[in-house]
Amino acid sequence: MTEEKTAAKLRQEELFLKKQNGYDKIDEASIVAMDEYCDGYKKFLDNAKTEREAVKAAVSLAEEKGFVPFRRYMSLKPGDRVYVSNRGQSLMLAVIGTRPLDEGINIGAAHIDSPRLDLKPYPLFEDGDFALLKTHYYGGIRKYQWLSVPLELRGTVIRKDGTKTEVTLGGEPGDPFLVIPDLLPHLASAQSEKPLGKAVDPEAMNIFLGSRPYPDKEVSERFKLAALDLLNQKYGITEEDFLSAELCAVPAYSACDIGLDRSMIGAYGQDDRVCGYASLKGLFDAEAPEKTAVCVLADKEEIGSMGVSGMQSQAFDTFIADLCSCLDAHLRTCYENSFCLSADVNACYDPNYADVYDKRNSSFINQGVTLCKYTGSRGKSGASDASAEVMGYARKVFHHADVLWNVSELGKIEAGGGGTLALYMANRNIDTVDAGVPVLGMHAPFEVTGKLDCYMMYLAMKAVYEAPVAI
Repeated sequence: MTEEKTAAKLRQEELFLKKQNGYDKIDEASIVAMDEYCDGYKKFLDNAKTEREAVKAAVSLAEEKGFVPFRRYMSLKPGDRVYVSNRGQSLMLAVIGTRPLDEGINIGAAHIDSPRLDLKPYPLFEDGDFALLKTHYYGGIRKYQWLSVPLELRGTVIRKDGTKTEVTLGGEPGDPFLVIPDLLPHLASAQSEKPLGKAVDPEAMNIFLGSRPYPDKEVSERFKLAALDLLNQKYGITEEDFLSAELCAVPAYSACDIGLDRSMIGAYGQDDRVCGYASLKGLFDAEAPEKTAVCVLADKEEIGSMGVSGMQSQAFDTFIADLCSCLDAHLRTCYENSFCLSADVNACYDPNYADVYDKRNSSFINQGVTLCKYTGSRGKSGASDASAEVMGYARKVFHHADVLWNVSELGKIEAGGGGTLALYMANRNIDTVDAGVPVLGMHAPFEVTGKLDCYMMYLAMKAVYEAPVAI
């Protein structure tokens, strides 16, 4: 017998916001589509452990989908698919819409750089019968998390003669890994008394490269020479070539399923390649967009979006200005009528550390995309703070496309904070709001996301690109 609802109960259902786990809302067909999407995402992660690798992988996927390199002053028409690789470190793609660019564009902007350990300009030395590499950490890391973790060496070297070589030491089957060993607990009593953030000296985060000396006992620095000899044999580089190199150590983990139910993904670099892949795949699958759809995969976000490949550079402005020139539009008019979803991850509520979260305003796993009106720290410092109108527009887009979503902040006030690309888009007079996937262990060498949230992020980006002029 069905219990009849009271007037108060009906009124409560009408007025209250009810948060639900996404698995209570989606059907079996959506779960199948989710798993298929996440399989592609995991492959992308394994092929994109640096921003250069991410651009290379994205360009390969884009060209399979009919994208061609953009040329200034080329003829464009609705449906054309073009891209610009900015120095191989960031990427911009566009699908030309049916509406004039003066009516604005729909933008999905994510970043593809992640915290890591860069090599110093003079990295190679020997000590204690070891060959070692000195590092300088990139982005916001918790230093202790990078100790006793298997590492790969990846990057680009420009040799003295100007030729380029790509280093992927640890990236091929059978390759050795590298490591920064942690201090054994038997000798760590003094270290254990230090605050967690001070326990590891960043100058001591030296990678162990080898321990076998060069066979000739008559030469000095035999351990350094042996390691450099192997690098030279494999990559043709000398010690001087480190001065014109971008080499970094990244975790050697492959992306994998997490949990008995395989409901989560564990991998390095999900901040922010989880949103980068969703932005890319959403653009690939967008059907006949009215407004031109643009995907931006930016670099340097983890260190302030500076430099020629960061979101503060004029590379994005140049690309859109060139599109405007091809299509007889005005850049400033285009910007003021545009919308950008700044796609970046958020902190997933972790019951093990509940004291740093405002539970009512946190993002929870499997509730879908999390909209974030503002990021920043303390009194919203460093945030673009999306307007009510922009938040309302994002809600309409997601509702129209049946995207599961919620709204959250990044932890308790003054517990910390962080920033995204949003303010740099907003500074261009583009309406912008943050949205992303909740992540457990953000910035750790191994981050965890929910598959349902990853899939909803893809649907959200696709919905933004496809958004009709009037909803």
